[in-house]
Amino acid sequence: MRRLFVSDVHLDAERTDATEQFLAFIDTEAVGAAALYILGDLFEAWVGDDDRDPGNERVCSALRALSRRGVACFALHGNRDFLLGAGFSERTGCRLLCDPVVAELDGERVLLTHGDALCTDDHSYQELRSIVRQRQWQRRFLALPRGSRELLANEARAGSRRHLARTVPYIMDVNVAAVTAAFRAARARRMIHGHTHRPGVHALEVDGAPTERIVLGAWYEQGSYLNWECGRYELRSLPR
Repeated sequence: MRRLFVSDVHLDAERTDATEQFLAFIDTEAVGAAALYILGDLFEAWVGDDDRDPGNERVCSALRALSRRGVACFALHGNRDFLLGAGFSERTGCRLLCDPVVAELDGERVLLTHGDALCTDDHSYQELRSIVRQRQWQRRFLALPRGSRELLANEARAGSRRHLARTVPYIMDVNVAAVTAAFRAARARRMIHGHTHRPGVHALEVDGAPTERIVLGAWYEQGSYLNWECGRYELRSLPR
């Protein structure tokens, strides 16, 4: 029962190489898996389920074909594509999960999350997150013409780049207290997340018990994924 996990693919019309690599990943690695979990930021931007970018449409069609072949596909909202909705699910066959969510993997409780809620030291981002995740704000935004939403999304991405450039790097990483609290709340000993773009495996203790936090990589320069099979987790990189 092989399961695959990806995050922060950040598909965008300007990065056709990433789109092609993700489509190849679906046709090769994912097609032989029991399940594919997308832990947020599949798209660099998603302004609503009426998105009709040709590259995004190809990805949605490929995910739909994958789900029809019997591969269970799941997706979490990221900080770039938090507006994924029922229309996205219908187009892709992906089941949208709440963030965070606990998955039972062969009897083990595993906490899955995008990871941005764990970066509590980045106060300005957390304030923004609390606003744009409100249903009332989202309804108002989605009521705008698609062209206006795309313009605002472009402005938000430019603002994000400015924020990243002037923020001390450690502030954008996870907060240890937030990680510990998440483990306790989920009653889990393993966590998988993305968002920080710092792939790795981190061991720590929570209430005297060993825990493990697995961080997925971003696809800006090279695709990667987490492979779970027979109880073993392995971070893997795709060919450049």
